[in-house]
Amino acid sequence: MRCRLLFAVLLLSSSSVLVAAPVDYTRDVQPILHKYCAGCHNDSEPEGDMSLESFASLQQGTSNGPAYLKGEPESSRLIRLMTGKAEPVMPPEGEKAPSEAEIELIRRWIEEGAAPPTDAATDRLHLVVPSLESHTETRPVSAVAISPGGDALAIARYGEVTVYRSFRIRDPETDKRRSEWQPVGTLTDFPGKVTAVHFVAGGGRLLTASGVTGLGGVATIWEWPLKRKVREFSGHRDILYDAELSPDGKVLATCGYDRDIILWDANTGEQLRSLSGHNGAVYDVAFSPDSAFLASASADDTCKVWRVSDGERMDTLGQPLKEAYCVSFSPDGKTIVSGGADKSLRVWRFISRDRPRINPMLFARFAHEGAVLSLDFSPDGKQLVTVAEDRTMKVWETKQFTELQLWEHEADVAAAVAVDPGGKQFFVGRMDGSTDWIKLPAARRGGGKTESNVVPIAVAMEQMADVQEQEPNDISSSQTVSAPATIQGTLDGVQNGIADFDCYRFQAQAGEEWVIETNAARSKSPVDSFVEVLSTDGQRIVRTQLQAVRESYFTFRGKDGKQSNDFRVFNWEEMELNEYLYANGEVVRLWLYPRGPDSGFNVYPGEGTRWSYFDTTSLSHALGEPCYIVQPHPAGAELIPNGLPVFPVYFENDDESRSALGKDSRVYFTAPADGDYIVKVKDVRGFQGPEYKYTLSIRPRRPDFKVTLHNANPKVAAGSGKEFKVTVQRLDEYDGPVEVHVGGDLPPGFSVTSPVVIEAGQSHAYGVISAAADAPALTEENAAATKVTATAMIRGESVTHDVNSLGKIELLAAPKVIARIGPLAGDPPADGPLEVAIRPGETIQLKVSVERNEFDGEVKFGNEYSGRNLPHGTFVDNIGLNGLMLLSGQNEREFFITAANWVPGQTRLFHLNADSDGGQATNAVLLHVVP
Repeated sequence: MRCRLLFAVLLLSSSSVLVAAPVDYTRDVQPILHKYCAGCHNDSEPEGDMSLESFASLQQGTSNGPAYLKGEPESSRLIRLMTGKAEPVMPPEGEKAPSEAEIELIRRWIEEGAAPPTDAATDRLHLVVPSLESHTETRPVSAVAISPGGDALAIARYGEVTVYRSFRIRDPETDKRRSEWQPVGTLTDFPGKVTAVHFVAGGGRLLTASGVTGLGGVATIWEWPLKRKVREFSGHRDILYDAELSPDGKVLATCGYDRDIILWDANTGEQLRSLSGHNGAVYDVAFSPDSAFLASASADDTCKVWRVSDGERMDTLGQPLKEAYCVSFSPDGKTIVSGGADKSLRVWRFISRDRPRINPMLFARFAHEGAVLSLDFSPDGKQLVTVAEDRTMKVWETKQFTELQLWEHEADVAAAVAVDPGGKQFFVGRMDGSTDWIKLPAARRGGGKTESNVVPIAVAMEQMADVQEQEPNDISSSQTVSAPATIQGTLDGVQNGIADFDCYRFQAQAGEEWVIETNAARSKSPVDSFVEVLSTDGQRIVRTQLQAVRESYFTFRGKDGKQSNDFRVFNWEEMELNEYLYANGEVVRLWLYPRGPDSGFNVYPGEGTRWSYFDTTSLSHALGEPCYIVQPHPAGAELIPNGLPVFPVYFENDDESRSALGKDSRVYFTAPADGDYIVKVKDVRGFQGPEYKYTLSIRPRRPDFKVTLHNANPKVAAGSGKEFKVTVQRLDEYDGPVEVHVGGDLPPGFSVTSPVVIEAGQSHAYGVISAAADAPALTEENAAATKVTATAMIRGESVTHDVNSLGKIELLAAPKVIARIGPLAGDPPADGPLEVAIRPGETIQLKVSVERNEFDGEVKFGNEYSGRNLPHGTFVDNIGLNGLMLLSGQNEREFFITAANWVPGQTRLFHLNADSDGGQATNAVLLHVVP
């Protein structure tokens, strides 16, 4: 009985003590308000003009009065709304409501005088959750930093940052001095995870970013040797992901999950401005080297560029396909690099310095098989280190952003990386808590050239020997011929159930260039030939390796085997002209950008039947079929895997790649080494018979060209111009420029653009013959006195060929429409052509005007081809689907010319061509592309 009585007394006493314990706002009240109320009543969206996010917000109450009255819970609006004694009842019907015990805690807190929290920062960042003991000793590394002098190292983990110093110690085993990193201090006063760490002020101070998810974030500048906080920056409503100090030390930028970027005065802690515009968490920010601009990377699939002085957004770099996790300016400030969840690396040229404008994307590289988590430049900007979610690390050179070295199968994901200021190594921290110093590669690895390293050798042309096929001539008993030779053969006779094929052995020296082609279909033979060059043991010989750097697929509709326009492919915005597109064995090349989302690329040659490259054959492609942007590498080059396929291309051909031979075949073969090679001929379908005859020629490559002038016998209206076109047939892969000169005697009052240059790799160009308004009548003699020639440099020698002339020129009366190109403001020069300049990656404006002579209809200048004779990669922009045109009654308008960022420096005449009155060309304008 006494024991029971004693127990009851003790229980009563302890209960009295518990009841008497004062209610603490941070421990007891704040968790209840956060759990049931702050979702709607918070600082950013204070529904009902009330915020319960913090004690300070609660104190402000509403416009209708205070939220509570100290010592008077029953009269406090907060209690009355929660108990249903006032309208509207909170939380509203359907929402989870606090229990009576939880309401009683808030009532008691008010009754006891509503004591405030002891620390305002604790008020916002205090998270009340059960304490769970960790069952692992793993401490993931969340951020790393190296001091500018390279003598201090900071490693951030949850709730702490440890700083290390490099000391020279004597190794007892070798008796030699070596460097060793030893901890010299740990900072622990953080509300939660440390997400970023940077040395500032020459390394004497440390900048950290931290916070608690859903509650808030804080950036702190530490005097780390003394473990003393110099200044804190609190203003975000969610965890911080990064804090960066500008290179001049004046402005601090913070970003976090709340989608905001805040700029602070680093010396006073005053908030300068908030940069709003992202629609997702902002994971990273980076200052330009001159401290004038800030780049940000966000979960909204964009990067943005901001001007620090006034917060103006200069550009949105919107090409990423998923979240952008990291961003950085190059050390010279000329480029911006970003990586993220789409596994790619993107590089933009930074030009939006004086005004908002589009920063052209230079490169888009498939970087890793997992999300790119972090990146850092070497101090000289020549190398870039990336780490990714797939447990790989890579080093890239920064001229073309190609891989230098790959580290695979890391122990765990490397979430943080920092390059040493000496530029010889980098430091990584992993999710398993491990860290490592890794040496940067000294030189570039792998290939990057389009062709083999074998030096091409021109073969002296000899008399072609006539040879008759002799059976058996399979691989093991191939018929030996002495090249150059012409061989007459027949595909006939089945052996062991295999259709007949013929093999011919010839000898070649390393670098010798040979052309191997058939003549069958052109001679009405039923043979659909397939030719390949093999080694003497019958193995295919690799011509080049095509490494995919970007994956895509055909959208909207498929492609037949001839179409050269409207190649609609997924993620076309990241593709660039002149890049190779691989699809199911065919390789084409991008020639002209889409006009917008409702159009596609045009591929080479830009008109007519498309060209294929590397002796591949044009094929049909289905809707949804995969395709890849590829880069060619020499056959023997060591390629660093990037997660995308590598396609070997062999010395073989089905149908000639530029459709010049119909179904006949042509292979351009450069011997990789001295020795014998086998040419194998077969019908691609496996057909055969006595009538399946062919002629096979093995001859030296002889690059040459043939130019044709179109629109001869021009009818030129007085005061206007008439366009003519020149095309080039490129023989034996001659790919250089061709100059077409219009000479002879032009009639009085006439002028012509000359020379007209067909650019390297292109198939055509345009010129204009113009007549003055007062040009005299023509005579029989001067109307047909022009002479046209074409000249090119081939293998170091100038080669000139005659071209068909302009023919007989006819002078017509003034046309119904005379079109002119002029400057956007002012008048064109009185003498000589209008001259304008453009830089790669820029857009300029000009004006086109018309003089109407009893004509009030539309004047159309065309769609994607409206800019006539512009340099390749330069085009009339912003024309929409209707093209460049003047509406009825409209006499002038501005138009835009854009140059891709890779267009080389040059000077070239261009014009527009109106479709009215039989086609009227404008004056020619001299365009200077200034590199």
